[in-house]
Amino acid sequence: MKFFIDTANIDQITEAKSLGILDGVTTNPSLMAMEGIKGKDNIFKHYAKICDLVQGDVSAEVISTDYEGMLREAYELAEISEHIVVKIPIIKDGIKAICKLNDEGIKTNCTLVFSAGQAILAAKAGATYLSPFIGRIDDSNWDGMLLIKEIAEIYAVQGYDTMILAASIRSSRQIVDAARYGADVITSPLSSILGLLKHPLTDLGLEKFLADHRKSQG
Repeated sequence: MKFFIDTANIDQITEAKSLGILDGVTTNPSLMAMEGIKGKDNIFKHYAKICDLVQGDVSAEVISTDYEGMLREAYELAEISEHIVVKIPIIKDGIKAICKLNDEGIKTNCTLVFSAGQAILAAKAGATYLSPFIGRIDDSNWDGMLLIKEIAEIYAVQGYDTMILAASIRSSRQIVDAARYGADVITSPLSSILGLLKHPLTDLGLEKFLADHRKSQG
């Protein structure tokens, strides 16, 4: 399973890369705004900087919701770097845009997915990635991981190539569950990824090893 980090923060991306576990980055307009990145030129320069740093797939989201507008933005984003993956919402014109972009060899990430039906349409259209929003499903008192499992089963039966990218991840436990239920990729804040390192028995074991070492040294 690949690890993407959901951020536009260069320091966090650099830290994740230093761990040797970073495969890509997902961003959106909200994350750009959190970093104070404003204006089209500055946003595009920031995307380019992230792509140079990561050397892996970097999802960049369109703002338009109509077919022509999404294509226009997608072409502009794809010019930034070969690593750009264009995020397209799962709406009627979005599916049309994904199909067109797939035919032209431009990678896409179908986003805001909340059902298996939507996942089937995205795969049929040729989306490179599919982003079910796990955390938001959990917020509505449904189990987001069951959706990951259902999509993984359908894709396996049908032989779809679209990769399942578990998004809206909010905890380390969800990363483990996403791996268990068949996600190809997770994207999460760095804090959730670092949380995988933590276990109280690891801390106790390390403390004991160091105490024994001090004793052995007199």
